[in-house]
Amino acid sequence: MSNQYSGSCITGVNDVKDARAGETVSWQLTVTGNVTKAKLSITEETGPEVETAPPWALAMTESTGNEIWNSYGGKYEVTVDIPGKRDKELTLVAECPKGARYGDFVKVTVDVDCDGMKDSIVFEASAKQSILILKTQMDQERSVADSLAAKANIGEKDLYAILAPAGLRGYVFVEGMNTDRLRERTRDIRRAYSFIPGETSMSEIDHYLTPVSAVVGMSEGDIVELVEGPFKGEKARVQHIDESKEEITVELIEAMVPIPVTVKGDSVRVIDKER
Repeated sequence: MSNQYSGSCITGVNDVKDARAGETVSWQLTVTGNVTKAKLSITEETGPEVETAPPWALAMTESTGNEIWNSYGGKYEVTVDIPGKRDKELTLVAECPKGARYGDFVKVTVDVDCDGMKDSIVFEASAKQSILILKTQMDQERSVADSLAAKANIGEKDLYAILAPAGLRGYVFVEGMNTDRLRERTRDIRRAYSFIPGETSMSEIDHYLTPVSAVVGMSEGDIVELVEGPFKGEKARVQHIDESKEEITVELIEAMVPIPVTVKGDSVRVIDKER
């Protein structure tokens, strides 16, 4: 929800932004008043742990894209020329540090002095986790997820969650803060390939978080392969499905005597559908 601020000599939309590590966010502001110059003083506050929270990179640009100030130089004041005494449109840009932790925030206060008329506006942003999609070898999603999970407690605790949906082959979802570090963690994991460019969102994957019956999509007559248990690797035909218990009864195709075997739905994978 936007929060419009209109003061005596400065206006802007100062809604709180979410930023992923290494990502930039920006706010538009306008200096008003019948003056030819305006003095801006910028104050940066980071948290929640003031002593350890990494600084955010800040910059101020004109509507033309010309940068008139940044935080690298250590100066937190800038004088802005206003030709023709017209409104001056500016953009404040903040880059979330790659070492940010979840909940780290920045609060930027811009104080304006328009020839003695003073005003101020506050902008805020907080660090947010990223959700990346890791491509893996087919049917090795769980193995890759387990290997990655083993690294979760090593070093910086910035890997928050790993999801390998049963119905999605060749992909694993990884949630964490520092995307560069997430990529580094997967480099020596066998059968893990690379992250798909870009990021996904919780709204795009929430349907994978809803428990689904292990027998959904199966039909009597389907050909399946048993993936665990004493008959692992054997092919069988589905004879009966018990949805309440999430179990199926199958007959092994290569068995000399067709004996029905009841197994859990998640212990098989469908390799050929009944037509």
